[in-house]
Amino acid sequence: MPDEILPCSTCEKPLPLCICEAVSPIENALSVVILRHPQEKDEKLGTARLVTLQLQNSILKTGLSWPNLSKVIGRTADPKRWGILYLGTAKAAKDTHTKPLTVVDSKGGVSANQSDVLKNLEGIILLDGSWSQAKALWWRNAWMLKCSRLILQPPRPSLYGQLRKEPRRESVSTIEAAAYSLAFLQHDDTLEEKILAPFRLLLTKVRAEKTAKQPQPTPHAP
Repeated sequence: MPDEILPCSTCEKPLPLCICEAVSPIENALSVVILRHPQEKDEKLGTARLVTLQLQNSILKTGLSWPNLSKVIGRTADPKRWGILYLGTAKAAKDTHTKPLTVVDSKGGVSANQSDVLKNLEGIILLDGSWSQAKALWWRNAWMLKCSRLILQPPRPSLYGQLRKEPRRESVSTIEAAAYSLAFLQHDDTLEEKILAPFRLLLTKVRAEKTAKQPQPTPHAP
């Protein structure tokens, strides 16, 4: 196998796209759990592994279903004290001043006890995969219905830009979702850029690689 396509043993990116130089582990107070669909195969642009490199208090699990949250994290857990980024748009999210996260009820409306839920969270759960893969994870794990449902309203479009087409305007990468959520929940605006550093480097390298592979114009003879 040619060296240029071998993956880095740490960040799991192809060696030319290795981002380990930008990794600086952060001690995050709230736990972050990432559940990755087994068919998620975006080796170049996927960010689940980057989250676990940047956040010391984080777990990445790959699979389709787990019996409960305790089995996922390996200790007793009350799902009511965990928030899961819910698939969908809150019916009244645009009318709330709680940014960038909104707690929603089972019908998609804004929950009446926003502040109490958010301040008592022990951790957040992110679903990693395509839109259809994330929905499959949601429907295969009934225990998720016991968690607090959170709608993420990103402060800006995804940094992916033209590199990857997102299914919705508010869709962002897994690492962006983690960064925006933790910065808000831990009341630390500096967390956003600290967490996103490896992702920014990855995008820079992918764009440079893409440019290098574009055919160059043939020079005209004098």
